[in-house]
Amino acid sequence: MSGRIMGIDYGRKRVGLAVTDPSGIIAGGLKTVPATEIWTFLDEYLEREKVVRIVVGYPKKMNTRPSGAADFILPFVRKLQEKFREIPVDMMDERYTSRMAVQTMVEGGLKKKKRQDKSLVDTVSATLILQSYLDRLNVENRKL
Repeated sequence: MSGRIMGIDYGRKRVGLAVTDPSGIIAGGLKTVPATEIWTFLDEYLEREKVVRIVVGYPKKMNTRPSGAADFILPFVRKLQEKFREIPVDMMDERYTSRMAVQTMVEGGLKKKKRQDKSLVDTVSATLILQSYLDRLNVENRKL
């Protein structure tokens, strides 16, 4: 695969973004943008970078049914698919990513004030969603 994979943690206020390296191997945080600016950001970013797939976090409850947040994420995903038809879009279970993001920041030694920065939590969450997706791909490829 030659091109980046983008991970998106979509929220009503903020959208956390992560991308892989150009080889599609390592996930890293990109940034968090206000939800009102996501389409402008995506237009500009996808114009300058080769993104071969987009992975959007999909919120589920403990019983694996979609959570209430799915009501605003699904329309976002549909618009994403319509607007960028040439890029496949997958959804990845995002249960616990916000909690895991905070835990990751604690383990990384970030001070409490920095951990309370919700935009940083969103970027880390997008990175965790993307890394989970990459891990799943690696497992599936090993089975082949």
